[in-house]
Amino acid sequence: MNLSLRNRVAASFIVATLVVLILSFTVFHFLNTLNKEIEEITFKSNQVSLLTDEIRISAVMVLKYQRKILVQKHTPQVVEKLLSLCDSFTWQLQKLESYYRDSEIKNVVVKMLTFVDSLKTVLSNASLFHRDTAGISTIGELSDKILDTYLEFQDFQLLQSSERDNKIKEILRESKRNMMITLIIAFLGSIILGLVIPGKIALPFKKIKDAIRELQENNFDVSIYYTQKDEIGEIAQEMNKMIISFKQFDELRTERIEVENRKFDALANIVKKPILVADAEGRVVYMNNRLYSLMAVSSEDVIGKELKETPCPPSIVSSFELALKRKSKIENVEVLIPKKENGEKEENIEVAENGEKPEVKEEDFLFKGFANIIPIRGKKKSMDYYLMVLSKDMMT
Repeated sequence: MNLSLRNRVAASFIVATLVVLILSFTVFHFLNTLNKEIEEITFKSNQVSLLTDEIRISAVMVLKYQRKILVQKHTPQVVEKLLSLCDSFTWQLQKLESYYRDSEIKNVVVKMLTFVDSLKTVLSNASLFHRDTAGISTIGELSDKILDTYLEFQDFQLLQSSERDNKIKEILRESKRNMMITLIIAFLGSIILGLVIPGKIALPFKKIKDAIRELQENNFDVSIYYTQKDEIGEIAQEMNKMIISFKQFDELRTERIEVENRKFDALANIVKKPILVADAEGRVVYMNNRLYSLMAVSSEDVIGKELKETPCPPSIVSSFELALKRKSKIENVEVLIPKKENGEKEENIEVAENGEKPEVKEEDFLFKGFANIIPIRGKKKSMDYYLMVLSKDMMT
């Protein structure tokens, strides 16, 4: 599927947003689940604690009234009060039983409930027959059993509280572990997306940059391979067209230079005078056939080399150095090209103490004449050239 650069950036933003939303909802889910579980455990624990306190109060009140009945002569008011307290006690125990799933605790609660029901039965009989004290003696025994059962229940209650605390800690540990795993996955996912998506977007720009660098080095045998039909693909196509145009222009320019060089070479060889061309750094770029023959050298000996490194005689070298130094036209400078076997004679031509030159024999030289150096200006100083024309007669 080909997406435009704009759509790919938008898709990347949407993916990043979805990842953030999923991460947020996942963390929220874990926190919400943790909150619900802790709230449920806390609510149940609070309810049980309240009922336990109520049952403890009821047990203490039962013990109080049973002592009144045993120590003092029981009256219908005390018995009725104790019966009402047993009814409330029974309701509390039934409600407490509904909060537990453990069979041992339920058995303890049921046992306590049975003792309370038995106490109610005894008290009911005592309230019907005020003068009959049968069964009253069992009230103390039943009250003691209720109290003992309550103490047993308290032991289980302490154990349940410890298990509840451990469960809450386990829930907290599990929630932390789940959130940590989620955060690690999200972190790794964000790293992967951060490496893949920018790389996918930046890769074509890198190709274009590499192609531009090749063009800067005058390498036109490059192309940008990019198959996506988007904005970058359009730029790549236009760049490829531009590279083809540059290549064609370079080929035409090269052909034109070759043609101009051939024309210049033809004109320079038509002229019967020796001609030499050097660049602004003193390297030889051209010599015509007349000068080649006169100096008896080949193109490999001089082209591309500095004048000092070529077999050119010192008079030609010094003339060019003067022109390069002045960066101007030099006219009618004396030039001597000695014969090969007498190559050292020109170097020995020095001014005598009286200011006169020693006598120079013309037969010792291949060429004795004058040179005119004409600067050919380029757009930059580094593109300047200097044309030397040799002549046996002074030129005006």
